[in-house]
Amino acid sequence: MTTIPLVAVVGNPNAGKSALFNMLTGARQKVGNYPGVTVERKSGRLSLADGRPVELVDLPGAYSLDPSSPDEEVTRDVVIGRQQGERLPDALLIVLDATNLDNHLRFALQLIGLGLPTVVALNMVDLATRDGLTINIARLSEELGVPVIETVAVRRRGIDSLKEALSLAVTAERRARAPDEDFTAVQRRARAIARASVLGESAGNRTTGLIDRIALHPVAGPIIFALIMFFIFQAVFAWSEAPVGWLEGAVAALQGAAVDAMPDTFLRSMIVDGVLGGVGAVVVFLPQILILFLFILLLEATGYMVRAAFLMDRLMARVGLSGHAFIPLLSSFACAVPGIMATRTIEDPKHRLTTILIAPLMTCSARLPVYAVIIGAFIPAADVGSGIGLQGLVLFGLYLAGIVGALSAAAILRRTVAKGSHQSFMMEMPKYQLPSARDVAIGLWQRAAIFLKRAGTIILVSTIILWALLSFPQPKEGETTLDSSIAGKLASGLETVVRPIGFNHEIALALIPAMAAREVAVSALATAYSIESDDEAQTEQSLIERLRGRWSLPTALAFLAWFVFAPQCLSTIAVTRRETNGWKWPAFMLAYLFGLAYLAAGTTYWLAIAAGL
Repeated sequence: MTTIPLVAVVGNPNAGKSALFNMLTGARQKVGNYPGVTVERKSGRLSLADGRPVELVDLPGAYSLDPSSPDEEVTRDVVIGRQQGERLPDALLIVLDATNLDNHLRFALQLIGLGLPTVVALNMVDLATRDGLTINIARLSEELGVPVIETVAVRRRGIDSLKEALSLAVTAERRARAPDEDFTAVQRRARAIARASVLGESAGNRTTGLIDRIALHPVAGPIIFALIMFFIFQAVFAWSEAPVGWLEGAVAALQGAAVDAMPDTFLRSMIVDGVLGGVGAVVVFLPQILILFLFILLLEATGYMVRAAFLMDRLMARVGLSGHAFIPLLSSFACAVPGIMATRTIEDPKHRLTTILIAPLMTCSARLPVYAVIIGAFIPAADVGSGIGLQGLVLFGLYLAGIVGALSAAAILRRTVAKGSHQSFMMEMPKYQLPSARDVAIGLWQRAAIFLKRAGTIILVSTIILWALLSFPQPKEGETTLDSSIAGKLASGLETVVRPIGFNHEIALALIPAMAAREVAVSALATAYSIESDDEAQTEQSLIERLRGRWSLPTALAFLAWFVFAPQCLSTIAVTRRETNGWKWPAFMLAYLFGLAYLAAGTTYWLAIAAGL
């Protein structure tokens, strides 16, 4: 059996490496972890000009072959053939930022020195031209001793030339390895090659510089960032109203069709109340999740997200963190699992531990269905100002509460269990650029696939189990399903603990399966109310409509406060154990976050009662 050639895509962060990888592989990608470590491995299939397949692996961005983080260590181990379970690449595809040639050539020279067949993709040449840079490609190729191809990944420019160069590289023999040079010597060579290759240069990067004068201003910058975040949360509700309604109608139609087509049996109850009622109650919030990720992907693609990290550095320094923690914490808005894994780029162990422990406080996408249900049921869809919706304002407040809670927890942790010195923050600022519609579409498709996979696995299984526990034994005369069933009796025990903070029997019931994943709380409530209702009423009423008649406003607000802090996700606990190599810190995380959740919910409930709500 012929082995498919392996090409490693490698380069500095912000060189456009992932955009180029997406351009070459499209949707033919697989995502997993390297054996033995929690560093993400993204690979994809490329067909060369002659039809031969090549496997591309997108390595984590690095600055040097002398690693300072687990990400850089994996990159080093792969390109030298030391990574467990990974064979030595047949060729390297080095991605350079044409607008920052001097800095990116340092790492490129180290990689070329390994002797592997190499192709250099000189990316973002359109931005270099915009900034007045004229690069002599032939001279650069001569100086480096490898082919150099001009590319613009976001516009698919240079793809054919790149495929031709890779066709030759994957069949070329490995050259003798160049002698290792110290950092100073490599830096000197990089500067010399950059000077020899750049024929003309403008006064500076005018566009990026002009924008950054405002975007990074100590006063205007944070205000702009806050306004962007506020607009995003307004859009999550305003833009998703119609598609959420369409999905709710589709779920209701499927339930009605199942009721009409099937006899009144346990199988029908499982399909209507369990599968459609439970899973459908979560799936309808897919538009809100995609809108949120659309904005996150756009901010990342334009280069603004790194500026946001820079802006946050001053604030985070006051609680003992630095801008290095911003990207992992930002990733946690999608899911705490990749956010915790992203802390591998943080060198200081105490700094990294603190970031891991507060990552679950970032409001992940799994909380969004919970927030959307409660806000939709109890917060009026009214405007509080010109174009400012009350529901979006409350959602923004919940996200803000998670951020404030995370920073407050960090300040305490950095002065107690994770005491240590402040770490300086250095990060390369990429140039501003227009996002690629293709890359954004791929990112949204991947996020939708992950969400729907969770709906079809964790949420589906949890919902069916809960349906079974709610269905047996059958209630006696004068009893309700929620009281007589196995699940109802388990909830009664938990209810004695959570009733002082305003939680009712149904909430106690929902908290148990929600430990698998936060959004299961929504499907659990939907399943419980579906079983208790008759089929006709169920198809006519949404979960939001049912909640309005059963919960008080103080209870609803307490439920929201609980989910701001509670770490209800087994995957988060599991990845924390892997990253900290033991159960000590996951146990600590569970204890302090559940304590915060109980305190926040109770305080919210009793303040709301005192205010007459």
